[in-house]
Amino acid sequence: MKLTQLFKDFIESEKAGGIILIACTAVSLLIANTGMAENYAHIWHFQMGGHSVEHWINDGLMAIFFLLIGLELEREVYLGELAQIKDALLPIFGAIGGMVVPALLFLVFNWGTAGQAGAGVPMATDIAFALGILSLLNDRVPASLKVFLTALAVIDDLGAILVIAIFYTKTLLWSNLLMALGIFVVLVIFNRLKVRNLIPYIIGGIAMWYFMLHSGVHATITGVLLAFAVPFGNGDEKSTSYILQHYLHKPVAFIILPVFALANTAIMISGNIGEILTQTYSIGIAIGLVIGKPLGIFLLAFIAVKSKICKLPDDLDWKSIGGVGFLGGIGFTMSIFITLLAFDDAVIINNAKFVILLASLVAGALGYFSLNLVLKKNVSVDS
Repeated sequence: MKLTQLFKDFIESEKAGGIILIACTAVSLLIANTGMAENYAHIWHFQMGGHSVEHWINDGLMAIFFLLIGLELEREVYLGELAQIKDALLPIFGAIGGMVVPALLFLVFNWGTAGQAGAGVPMATDIAFALGILSLLNDRVPASLKVFLTALAVIDDLGAILVIAIFYTKTLLWSNLLMALGIFVVLVIFNRLKVRNLIPYIIGGIAMWYFMLHSGVHATITGVLLAFAVPFGNGDEKSTSYILQHYLHKPVAFIILPVFALANTAIMISGNIGEILTQTYSIGIAIGLVIGKPLGIFLLAFIAVKSKICKLPDDLDWKSIGGVGFLGGIGFTMSIFITLLAFDDAVIINNAKFVILLASLVAGALGYFSLNLVLKKNVSVDS
C-alpha cells in the first residue's frame, strides 16, 4: 500500500506533536503541584472580552483543531481509506465498537449516579498520541496498520463530535443556530459556484463560529461544518481543501494542542489517590479506556470480517489489530474535552482528568509493548 505525501506529513506532524503534548502535560502537572499553582491557574482564568483565556482556548482554538479533523475526514471519504465502502467498513466497525463498548462499561458503574453524564469520556481516541506511539515502532509498522488506526481515530473523532452535539447541548437559542446554519448553506453555495479563494470561507467560518458559540451547540462543531464547505475539488495540491489542511497541520500539532494541554492538565494531585481511583466515574473511565476500547475495536472488527462484511488487509493479523485497539484507549485530548462538557463540579473534573491521564498512559504502554511483540522487523512503511 502506497501512502500519499500529505498522509506521511500528517503522520510526522502527529508524531512530533505527540512528543510536545507529553512535554506540555508534564510541565503543566509539575507547576500545578508546586507553590506556583495559584499564579499558574490565574493565567488561564484571566478574563479577555468577557471570557477566560481557558474558554477562548477550548471554544475558539479547538474549533481550528476540529476544522483539521473535518478536513482529514473529508479526504479519507473522497480519496483515502473511507473512499471505497468495502475498505471503509473495517475501521468503521472498529470505531463503532470502540465507542459503544466503553460507554456501556462506563454506564454499568455510573447509571443513575451524578457521574452518568460522563459516558462520552472514554469513547474518544487521541490521534496525536496514538500515532505518536505507533511511530515509535518505525518501519516495523505495515502501511495498512497506520491507515487503519488513522481512519479509526478520525471516525472516532466524528463520533465524539456527534456525541458533543447531541448529548452535551443543554439549551438551544434557535435564532443563533439558524444564523450559523444559514451561513453554512451560503458557504456550500460558494463551493458549488466553484469559489476557490479561501478568504470568503475564513470570514464565513468566523461568523458561523460566533453564532454557534451563542446558540447553545458547542462552537467547535463549526470547524467540522466549515471543513465540508471548503472546496475539495480533485484533492490535489492545488485544491483549496489540500492547501488549508497543509497549512493547519503544524499550527494545530505544535501550538493549539500543546496550549490546550497546558490549560487543561493543571491537575492538582492532592488527597487520597486511592479514593480518587475508586470513585464510580473514575472506574468507568479507566475500564472504558483500558479494557472497553480495545475490546470494542477488536470485537466488532472481528465480527465484521467473520461475517464477510469486510476483509482484513493481507499485511495485518488479529494480534496487530488487538495492539492498535489498546492505542485506541489513549483518550487524552478528546476525553479531557468531553470531561469539561460532561461535568460541572471542579473536583470531579480535576479527578477525571487525572484518571484519563493515568488510563491513557496504561493503554499506550499496553499498545506499544503488545505491538512490539507481534510486529515483524523491517516492514517497509510504503509497502
